[in-house]
Formats: sequence, structure tokens, C-alpha cells
Amino acid sequence: MLITQTPLRISLAGGGTDLPSYYQSREGAVVSAAIDKYIYVILNRRFDEKIYISYSKKEIVDRVADIHHELVREALIKAGVRQGVEIAIMADIPSEGTGLGSSSSLTVGLLNAFYAYRGIQAPAAQLAEEACDIEVRILQRPMGKQDQYIAAFGGLRHFKFHPDERVTVEDLSAKGASRTLGERLLLFYTNVTRNADTILTEQKSKTGENLDNLDGIKRLASQVREAIQQDDFDRVGVVLNENWTLKKRLATNVSNPAIDEMVATALAGGATGCKVSGAGGGGFLLTYCPANRLAGLRKAMQAYREMPFFLERCGSKVIFNVESYEWIPRSIS
Repeated sequence: MLITQTPLRISLAGGGTDLPSYYQSREGAVVSAAIDKYIYVILNRRFDEKIYISYSKKEIVDRVADIHHELVREALIKAGVRQGVEIAIMADIPSEGTGLGSSSSLTVGLLNAFYAYRGIQAPAAQLAEEACDIEVRILQRPMGKQDQYIAAFGGLRHFKFHPDERVTVEDLSAKGASRTLGERLLLFYTNVTRNADTILTEQKSKTGENLDNLDGIKRLASQVREAIQQDDFDRVGVVLNENWTLKKRLATNVSNPAIDEMVATALAGGATGCKVSGAGGGGFLLTYCPANRLAGLRKAMQAYREMPFFLERCGSKVIFNVESYEWIPRSIS
């Protein structure tokens, strides 16, 4: 039996420029951070040849091609595992519609588990790129690459997405930045989960008319990077607010009256910046608040459920791997 643990994420700036429709012509940039909320994949070898999968549903199949859960199916194919396994998926928070990158964390965690099952230690870059290939190319989901990369690498990172599909990864967590910044970032639940595909599909189709907004969002990612490197953390809040203003222009339904009211409450309570995590429309509201105003913000936001978190320095990892007898993993022949 083995277990992988893969973090969810928050995105501070640059989201939207990691979509192929943008970075393939102009280069994208994002600052993201992994958090200590996780997707767990539990994998066990079976004596028989069937594949058992447990998530919100239960599947028992004879062939990989018969699996309905498309992320499990494609990750098994990609990693070369074909039969005789039992897979269980668990999450610290609702696994869909939260804006914290759960589907990509799951894909990365599945790949990590399946490679470990075969005795292969796949590097973070491989896990990230293969997860992108599954979600963006094979399954044609209207999404970008930041979620897969931060899930695989963990930490506090600046990513550059190049037109030739290369990704440059920079660690920003030096000098205790993760701890200081993490103490001033709070997540509050909007009480709404949503399917991001509709928003992202519209955003993708409007890339041409949104180039100025996306260019502005990319510049904000550079500003957040510089602020963190200079220990000017309070500047992050200002940038977060500017990013939200631009983000709302990318597609309809990114915000709504309830979210607007929530943002206004947070800003009146002491936050200097807010943005809905992920594509928008629901999920979690990410706020930045100077240290001396945190108590006031929490008081102002009492009507909303806070999800406490810490920034997570590690990406996807195997946290348990024990075999009780000798065996040879079943893989592609």
C-alpha cells in the first residue's frame, strides 16, 4: 500500500496568463503558493486483475478503458499501470468548485502514486507536465498550467510559461517569506461551489479582446514577485486588489453581488486586498491583511467561514509506502 499527499494552492497574481491561448504568443507569469490542504491518493495492489476505484462513487472494472473517472483513467494510462489495483481518493475540503486547484492536485497525486507503484520516482517537472498533458491536451479542459506546477513543486513560486511550452520555476520562499506572508493571507468560504469550465471557456474565447487586461495581470505577477523578494509584504495586498479588478473583466460571472458584498466587507474590516481564488464565481475569497488588522478582519467576516491554513513548502510526495511481500507491479508489457 502507498499513499500520496498533494497540496492545493492559492494564486496571488497572474492567473489567466497560464492559459495556452495567452502564453503561446506572449509568455505568461504567475505567482502561486501551495497550502497545507491536500488531496490524498491511496493505492493498494489487488490479488485479482480488476481495478477498484473509490471516490464519491465506486467503480469496479476489468479494463482501464472502462473507467468513468477520466483523471484516474488517463493517469493510469500515462503511468503505465493497467490492472490489479485498488485506488481511493480523499480530500481535506470539497474536491470540486473551490478554486484551489483540486483537479490538478488530484492528477499530479495520481501520477505520483502510479509511478511509485511501479518503483519509479518521477521528478516534479515530469509530474507537472504530464498532468498538464492530461488535463489540457487529452481532456481538452479550458484551463492553464499553474495548478499542475504548484501541486508538483509546492512552496511559494514564480512561474513563467514560455511560448515553446517550457516553464521556468523560481522559488520565492527564501528569508522566511512563506511564514510572514502566510500569516497575513486568509481564506473565507463564499458558501458557493461552481464549475469553472463555463467561466474559463468564455475567458479563453475572449483572449484576443482581453489582451490589455491579461498583460496588466502579468505585470502584477512581477510586482508580487518583487514585493516578496524585497520583504515588502503589505504591497501584496494592493496588488491582489488590482488583480481582482482586472480579473473581473475577463469573463461574465467572475463576480456577483454576493461576492462583491463579501469583498466590500473584508476591505472595510481591514483587508487591503481581496480576490476570489481560481476562475471566480464562488469557492474561496483570498484576502491580504496587515498583521495589526487581522483581529478586526476576522471580526468583520464572522458571517463567513474561515479556512485556516499555512503555506506548504513541499509539492506532491509519497507519505506511506509499505509492501508485505515480494511482487512485480503490473505495467505496460
